[in-house]
Amino acid sequence: MVKVCSGSLAGRGKRVGIAVARFNEMVTERLLAGATKALLEAGVADEDIAVCWVPGAFELPITCRWLAESGRFDALVMLGAVVRGGTDHYEYVCTGVTEGAVRVSLDHGIPLGFGLLTCAEMDQALSRAGGADGNKGADAAMAALAMADLRSQIGALTRG
Repeated sequence: MVKVCSGSLAGRGKRVGIAVARFNEMVTERLLAGATKALLEAGVADEDIAVCWVPGAFELPITCRWLAESGRFDALVMLGAVVRGGTDHYEYVCTGVTEGAVRVSLDHGIPLGFGLLTCAEMDQALSRAGGADGNKGADAAMAALAMADLRSQIGALTRG
């Protein structure tokens, strides 16, 4: 019989660390609200969610690394909002944070829900933070939970 693994959104017993940027806080607060609401609804206990506020998006990867190194979490969520301006700064921040997120996840073998909004204008960011386009913070949290469960299922395959 074919064995199929597909991560569920069951959060009971899971511990989740969230790193969230203060920069563009009117967006990131909404992303965080969506992420925590989704995690609680999925069964993650309130005391099993840890939130770390950082100055800006560029500080998210190192914070996620520290969370991963603690060994306390089953999954991580990274939340931030970078809105394009008139300089190249946008490109450097988006690239650096994305590469940092991939590195943390691969180096530490921990699921990381990527909730970094990269938008042309503030209206787009707000739309993705609980507006017409949903809440990408909730989406990132659910992706992290699904991957944490998938990791457990794959572990069970290798033991059985």
